[in-house]
Amino acid sequence: MRLAMVGLGRMGQNMARRLIRGGHEVVVYNRSPDKIELMVKEGAVPAYSPQEAVAKLDPPRVVWLMLPAGEVVDRHVDAFAESLESGDIIIDGANSNFKDDRRRAEALQPRGIHYLDAGVSGGIWGLEQGFCTMVGGDQADFREIAPVLETLAPPEGYLYCGPTGAGHFVKMVHNGIEYALMEAYGEGFDLLKRSAFGDGLDLGRVAHLWNQGSVIRSWLLELLERALAEDPDLASTPGVVADSGEGRWAVIEAVESGVSTPIIAQSLFRRFESQQPDVFSNRVLAALRKGFGGHTVPKDSS
Repeated sequence: MRLAMVGLGRMGQNMARRLIRGGHEVVVYNRSPDKIELMVKEGAVPAYSPQEAVAKLDPPRVVWLMLPAGEVVDRHVDAFAESLESGDIIIDGANSNFKDDRRRAEALQPRGIHYLDAGVSGGIWGLEQGFCTMVGGDQADFREIAPVLETLAPPEGYLYCGPTGAGHFVKMVHNGIEYALMEAYGEGFDLLKRSAFGDGLDLGRVAHLWNQGSVIRSWLLELLERALAEDPDLASTPGVVADSGEGRWAVIEAVESGVSTPIIAQSLFRRFESQQPDVFSNRVLAALRKGFGGHTVPKDSS
């Protein structure tokens, strides 16, 4: 199958590679031409504008966007829609808000251009292990791109989730769970390290042990095992954790739906805190503790 891959970042580039290796013809377009040239050496077809990319596709044309969520996706949807025709398909593989999917699909409908939302998980390991993919939109369009999904995903690794927005909604919840799992591992290993047994524990070996049949074994724990093997104290890793949006949207959706998600919410707030070097709320706590109990507030040693 021939399709265009737009956006050759870490995910888009590896998805294009996996598709080429799987026998698909991939037209690649990216803002910076150096990444296009790199992919051409690996068998991709180059395009240096949305118009050129569309011209190199056959109806029904399929354009898969792997771009930062938000305005960048909107801009590219509009740019490609100018050249696409009725029956063509745009797929947004960004970590987009499912509400944006509905808006875009509605805007494209008068032109007859179809829209699919694809939540993609796999990170930098997806090239070899496959990309787990959650798809929303018209089921006929899902069937149309099935050969692409079969190549991208591991066995049983893709799913039609429902109408427009469903794919990104499922991915949003997926990422909320991911936030909570990472926070749980972080707290647990912090407790191990700070305990009376911490000096004698090899945390890398503990992680390895728990990956051998334990009920908390996971790919995340395998990644932590590798990280601890390379840097036992994680001294080279700053304790700053960004949030890319999905955790926020999951918590907002939980509030609007009246669903209790305290662990996901707390893991999101912990990420906010990690991005601030001197959290004011902590200073408020220290001042109050000093005020009612006379407890000493340590001076800044910096």
